[in-house]
Amino acid sequence: MARGGKRQEPRFDDGEDDDWDLRAERRPSPRSRHARDAEEPDDFDAEATAEPKRRRPASMIGALFYWGFTLSIWGVVGAGALAVYYGSQLPPIDQLAVPKRPPNIAIMGSDGELLANRGDTGGAAIRISELPPYLPKAFIAIEDRRFYSHWGVDPQGIGRALLRNVTGRGGMQGGSTLTQQLAKNLFLTQERTISRKIQEAILALWLEHKYSKDQILELYLNRVYFGSGAYGVEAATQRYFGHSAKTATLSESAVLAGLMKAPSKLAPDRNPEGATERAAQVITAMAQEGHISETMAKAALAHPAQAAKGLGAGSANYAADYVMDMLDDTIGAIDQDIVVTTTIDPRLQAVAEGALKEELDNKGAKYGVSQGAIVSIDPNGAIRALVGGRDYSESQFNRAVSAKRQPGSAFKPFVYLAGLEHGMTPESVREDGPLNIKGWTPENYSHEYFGPVTLTKALALSLNTVAVRVGLEVGPKAVVKTAHRLGVQSDLQPNASIALGTSEVTPLELVAAYAPFANGGVGVQPHIITRVKTASGKTLYQRKGSVFGRVIEPQYVAMMNTMMQETLLTGTARKAALPGWQAAGKTGTSQDFRDAWFVGYTSRLVTGVWLGNDDSSPTKKASGGNLPVEIWSRYMGIALRGAPVASLPTGSWRSDAEEVIAKPLDELIGIFTGADHQPAPTPPPRPQRQAPPPPPQDRADEETLLAPDETATILPPPRARAARQREIDDLLPPADVPNAGAAPPPSPRRGRSPAPQEKNIFEQLFGGN
Repeated sequence: MARGGKRQEPRFDDGEDDDWDLRAERRPSPRSRHARDAEEPDDFDAEATAEPKRRRPASMIGALFYWGFTLSIWGVVGAGALAVYYGSQLPPIDQLAVPKRPPNIAIMGSDGELLANRGDTGGAAIRISELPPYLPKAFIAIEDRRFYSHWGVDPQGIGRALLRNVTGRGGMQGGSTLTQQLAKNLFLTQERTISRKIQEAILALWLEHKYSKDQILELYLNRVYFGSGAYGVEAATQRYFGHSAKTATLSESAVLAGLMKAPSKLAPDRNPEGATERAAQVITAMAQEGHISETMAKAALAHPAQAAKGLGAGSANYAADYVMDMLDDTIGAIDQDIVVTTTIDPRLQAVAEGALKEELDNKGAKYGVSQGAIVSIDPNGAIRALVGGRDYSESQFNRAVSAKRQPGSAFKPFVYLAGLEHGMTPESVREDGPLNIKGWTPENYSHEYFGPVTLTKALALSLNTVAVRVGLEVGPKAVVKTAHRLGVQSDLQPNASIALGTSEVTPLELVAAYAPFANGGVGVQPHIITRVKTASGKTLYQRKGSVFGRVIEPQYVAMMNTMMQETLLTGTARKAALPGWQAAGKTGTSQDFRDAWFVGYTSRLVTGVWLGNDDSSPTKKASGGNLPVEIWSRYMGIALRGAPVASLPTGSWRSDAEEVIAKPLDELIGIFTGADHQPAPTPPPRPQRQAPPPPPQDRADEETLLAPDETATILPPPRARAARQREIDDLLPPADVPNAGAAPPPSPRRGRSPAPQEKNIFEQLFGGN
């Protein structure tokens, strides 16, 4: 039926076209049809006007689909263009490589215990196969649940993060996969920009193409930052829990994985509550993903991980820092993970640290002392304990090896050794009396003088005038030469005041210079490294020797040990007695009580203690005989516990009195018997005298200088006796006193016997001049 009821028949058109065809009449154009309909309305106008309205919704949906599709195409094109642009700013893919992990230096004690890690990462790399299976799964559960199913970038994760960010549920989400986080850590900066995110995605795709999932996860666990200077899961586990990641518990693994959200804010040693709360979220996520059972989750939640206290800031770090200083000269540049075995005994290190800290905590304020250092070596020079300060977390300056301070009377053994090597003996007598050297008048701390005294007594009581006289007799240059020969490395000024320790030295070199007295006269090189290996076990360095040969003849070793034992028995270090052990040493106090020292030794250990202030301000009369001796005694008493007792090296030497009697008798026997003179047999070593018990601790402020059985020989006049006993220690002169050269022998005082003079055999037998 035609429109409007009018039938239209086909017709032949005889126009100008040559082709004859049969066709229906062409439909008029919309414009002409509307015009005609306007002129000739019919019954179907309502239907015609209603039909377009019914079709409009379909047109809108189509338009939306069309424009959405078009915009999507252009979005893909634009994203591709951006990717090409920012990708062009990256290195060529064929040249791209994972940066080599910075080498780690694992520093071990002599017993194989880890002391510290050094390097940019703070810990060694570890293989994923060495970790407990729940540790890497903790990171997957909380950071990237679809890690094993996406291809580096997770659109689903990004969409979920955007939805949460828009709705405000669950906090701000980043949407980055573990692979993207690894790419950022390996190749990019931490800036938050669109360009960085695009480059991150490109690099994540490259990593997924280049490496397997397990390799990517292993790289991630060894490179990511865990706070407190720890890069990698091994460094973090050591830092926070004090053991290897190989033995991490489920609770500890959850804490480590939780740190990824905010490493510094959630560190378990700084924010234990926050770390525990975040770890609970990790454990819940692991249970939801089926990585752990409900029973494991409940147990982990019931027993949250606790950070180990005191890790990362102990005194072992002073030793570790010294190891790093020595490594450059030992093996040169480091380009791989290495393991350094040291001479440090962790037990002795802990004992030394505790002795120093406890003493300063209890009495530091009373004596005005804020800092200290302890060095303990064995007689071969191996450093067994090295404490460079009161608290490493507060100050990393290593006073044990870097602080140069005046040793005071702790330097006097080198003066007396030079005197012995120039013909003196422990029983040689020198005058303790006023002395004037070009305007410099050294005096004892008590301002009292004892007249003629033996060198042994002068050293034990730390009499300054006698030390200066001996130094001048042998010459300051000889004293300096002796100290350098025994191991002092610092420059020493060869002037008259050198006898009183005015040239500065470090605690380590002073202790090393005492070692020959303990080992029989052999010079040693203090050392801390015994072996260096790569992580794979290849040996890079092995120490083979540490001695320099003989630097003191045996007879002088015996003399010095006899003299310095008296310091502990009757002198300024009576509180340093070690029951059952033969020990010797010397106290020292610098001018105005700025430095307090005690260096003492047995046949097993040589230990030195220094106390003072970093700014060289005077203390409140802290001297070598009080705090340093107490610290030394506390440390040595524990350090030697259980060790086999052994005596100090002894040799044969005769006192002046023995020589006077024995020499002529031996020659007379030869004259009257006609037999050749035979040397007398070596007398047995003198029995070790037991030290009197130290004074009570509450009377530690004052030193008892004289034993009861010695008062008859060296007590001062009655007037001086009546005065309160004071310390005879180390008042030092200015360091710039010129070299006075050798002084003439002191003239005897009236009423006192002069020093014995050498006589020939006839004078010894029959008297006379």
